[in-house]
Amino acid sequence: MKKNIVSILFLVLLFSCQKKEETADPIDSNKNFEKYKESFVTSLWELYPDWAANQGYHKLDSVLVVSDSTYIKRQLDFAHAQLDSLQKYPLKNLSDNNIIDFYMIQNQLKSSIFSIDKLKSYEWNPAEYNVSGAFAEILNGKYDDLEVRLHSFSIKMDAIPAYYEAAKVNIKNPTLEHTALAISQNLGGISVFEKDLISALGKSKLSDTEKKEIREKAKTAVHAIVVYTNWLKDLDNKTPRSFRLGAKLYTEKFDLDIQSSFTADTIFKKAVNHKKELHGKMFALADSLWPKYMKSTPKPADKLQLIKMVIDKISLQHTTPAKFQSEIEKQIPELVAYVKAKDLLYIDPSKPLVVRKEPDYMAGVAGASISAPGPYDKNANTYYNVGSMSGWSAEKSESYLREYNDYILQILNIHEAIPGHYTQLVYSNQSPSLIKAIFGNGAMVEGWAVYTERMMLESGYKNSAEMWLMYYKWNLRTTCNAILDYSVHTKNMTKEEAMNLLVTEAFQQQAEAEGKWNRVNLSQVQLCSYFTGYTEIYDFREMLKKEETTKFNLKQFHEKFLSYGSAPVKYIKELMLKERKK
Repeated sequence: MKKNIVSILFLVLLFSCQKKEETADPIDSNKNFEKYKESFVTSLWELYPDWAANQGYHKLDSVLVVSDSTYIKRQLDFAHAQLDSLQKYPLKNLSDNNIIDFYMIQNQLKSSIFSIDKLKSYEWNPAEYNVSGAFAEILNGKYDDLEVRLHSFSIKMDAIPAYYEAAKVNIKNPTLEHTALAISQNLGGISVFEKDLISALGKSKLSDTEKKEIREKAKTAVHAIVVYTNWLKDLDNKTPRSFRLGAKLYTEKFDLDIQSSFTADTIFKKAVNHKKELHGKMFALADSLWPKYMKSTPKPADKLQLIKMVIDKISLQHTTPAKFQSEIEKQIPELVAYVKAKDLLYIDPSKPLVVRKEPDYMAGVAGASISAPGPYDKNANTYYNVGSMSGWSAEKSESYLREYNDYILQILNIHEAIPGHYTQLVYSNQSPSLIKAIFGNGAMVEGWAVYTERMMLESGYKNSAEMWLMYYKWNLRTTCNAILDYSVHTKNMTKEEAMNLLVTEAFQQQAEAEGKWNRVNLSQVQLCSYFTGYTEIYDFREMLKKEETTKFNLKQFHEKFLSYGSAPVKYIKELMLKERKK
């Protein structure tokens, strides 16, 4: 009886505490949640120091995490504990911005648990183990004196042998594709220790003794990398895991990674329908351009063949391998000037964008990308990484350049730089919410870049039938990315079928199609982010234009949309619609 009384008293007390929290002052609740977020982020960085450095938080640069069984358990314990902590903050007491932060923290924690318990890529993806990138960022950083950064670099190197030993313990029947990537990228990353580090030491004020000690550590690091890659080469992997994720894992990963209002299946169906729409628009343009480019050549009966022939002719207009990067550099200020002239969006001139050759440790997945500074390092350089054609055959280079011809190269620069990724990420770093910056939603980030391509052409940028035809070809790539990714990982699409989709139906050059096949072998879901985010953003804008008619202001829409940081589009939409009603 006494035990029952105690239990009843406990339940009454628990109910009373819950009631008190639910009726708490919203101001106090939000203050408490802000404190929780600060504590959460601090703990997060202690668990993931390389992620912290990537965001511009450099207090833990000297720490290299060894991903052994103890560390894996630490990650799980952290995720479960933080999910429990979130329950102390009822959503009804939080502000709109904090509600989004709540959902983004919750999603991140669930993603961590999913990755460890279900996806388990740390067992089958050897490319997850590569120290070079984190060490290169220390050398490239501008956040502290070179000597301070080299000191962190030196201490961090101590754990490299243990890091790769733990990797060897974790890896079980890896995929052949990820194994090959791991070997290539790790060997490429050796230059960080044999070339970049030596160069940095030569510029430093460290003593000769300190320099000698660091060089010796670097040799040990290189040895550990070589041992790891040799171990991968010699791996007796008779039953390699398929690179295909399968429908169940893919669907769950899509929901966690994309955070869309659409399901993976819905996006796939939308992409298939959009592909048909694009083919219709492209045929109309190609047919009108036929006399200009094909003269008296008889038109083929097949519409896709007609489109291809016109595209192939226009694609002959391209730069050279030697001038590819310089051509990109030349176009950036032209895009900035256009955006300003059309008053499409404010671009902060104080945030530097540096075009550079893609570092060796990044090679192997994408030919162009943006490396942006984190919210702690807002004024650091943003790098536009350009893939090199060095060592390529003349045939492969020509194929690549036809893909990135004079028209599409401009669209690529819109996407990657102005007013795409570079611009959006600068805005994201200015967001008052640190959570939205560090947990940036990939579909929003990629979707914005894709949206700007169409927005720029709609505003009149380089308006011509050729530019629109090439834009549709480029947009078809985005669309087919989603079709390809979903089909490969859930429907067992073969390489032959993929090549038909990319080359025949999406008019891609063979080199580009081969690269995309390689990419879908190495990644999952990410290729869907472009079309998903673009669809959500464009549809939202069109809805507002219809509702507001003449009151709609494009610049205001852009700046308001970007002010919420890199949050999922569905949450940004909710907040913007809610604000309109006030």
